[in-house]
Amino acid sequence: MPKRFPFTHREGTHSRQAHADLPAEAPYEREMGRAGFYGPATHLHHRHPPTGWTSWEGEPRPHAYDLLQLDAEYPVPWDAPPVLHNTDCQLRLWRCADAMPRPVRNADGDTLLFTHAGQGDLFCDFGHLGYREGDYLVIPRGTLWRLEPGAPSTFLVVDATDQVLGLPDKGFAGAHAVFDPAVPDLPAIDEAFLAQQDENEWQVVIRHGDQRALVTFPFNPLDAAGWHGEVCVRRLNWRDIRPLTSPRFHLPPSVHTTFAAEHFVVCTFVPRPLETDPGALKVPFYHSNDDYDEVIFYHAGEFFSRDNIRPGMLTFHPRGFTHGPHPGAYRAAMRGGRTETSEVAVMIDTRQDLRPGKSAHDVEWTGYIDSWRDDGNSA
Repeated sequence: MPKRFPFTHREGTHSRQAHADLPAEAPYEREMGRAGFYGPATHLHHRHPPTGWTSWEGEPRPHAYDLLQLDAEYPVPWDAPPVLHNTDCQLRLWRCADAMPRPVRNADGDTLLFTHAGQGDLFCDFGHLGYREGDYLVIPRGTLWRLEPGAPSTFLVVDATDQVLGLPDKGFAGAHAVFDPAVPDLPAIDEAFLAQQDENEWQVVIRHGDQRALVTFPFNPLDAAGWHGEVCVRRLNWRDIRPLTSPRFHLPPSVHTTFAAEHFVVCTFVPRPLETDPGALKVPFYHSNDDYDEVIFYHAGEFFSRDNIRPGMLTFHPRGFTHGPHPGAYRAAMRGGRTETSEVAVMIDTRQDLRPGKSAHDVEWTGYIDSWRDDGNSA
């Protein structure tokens, strides 16, 4: 069915369209949206930056964590304490330097591994699959798997508690937009997989909530000879993502959605050309995303809307306050000159409130709250 024209109202000084040709007397546009960036929205035009606070006490507040400072090497990924968590998902940093001595099975939901560093081999119920830096590994609930790193590997782990990770609805962009569904690679019953099968004693770790079962087999339980069906592990590298872009309009983060669950989404920001229209906004707009908590893990490149953010850091913006580019980044974007972005980052937006774990507090950059202060000296 066609969608009815929405009723909109205009008041005072405003632009003709969102994210373009902002009025000089009120150049700071703020989007107040519902349902993330998927629902109705209003754009307010301010004379001052909506992030121009001079002090902040209490919660909610923006947070930034340097995850690479964590002691995150564990034999089982779920032994790593969660950095952020709610009833729908848990976020961890996990390092795996040596071959996992035991296969693991998650009975609680799908598991998403984003490879921040390293390379190696994944062995699972469905066969063998190599991985490298920049790979997503989507592991369905109940899959038995283990890793043999070829180099010490670091992962952002997203556990989808009682959730199924699938593909987002790409709307009128079509099913092949962003990445073709045929792009993700699948495991193979190959020589490497068959070579790791043996008749030695193996133990399996099964995770069920806070409980752990240790099950002993007199053989390697990763002993499949073949399979057929549609539930399996999949691998996608950020380099295979072809982002939607527009030369005349700054697109919202929702167009970069890579995976979707019922109550959260995972988006991937990859290098893309900047808008070329002289009046188009070229930096993420100020927004009040009041229905979702927003988390961004910075993987590589230069993060053009943030100052003092390095690869391996994670920012957490609880719902309830306006956020957007840092002052220097905003000025640089308005001046122009740049033609493309170079950042690679993973964003997780959650419908339910996230809570920081103790491990997050241990590696927090407490000065992040003051990073929006404008001394006029930054770019």
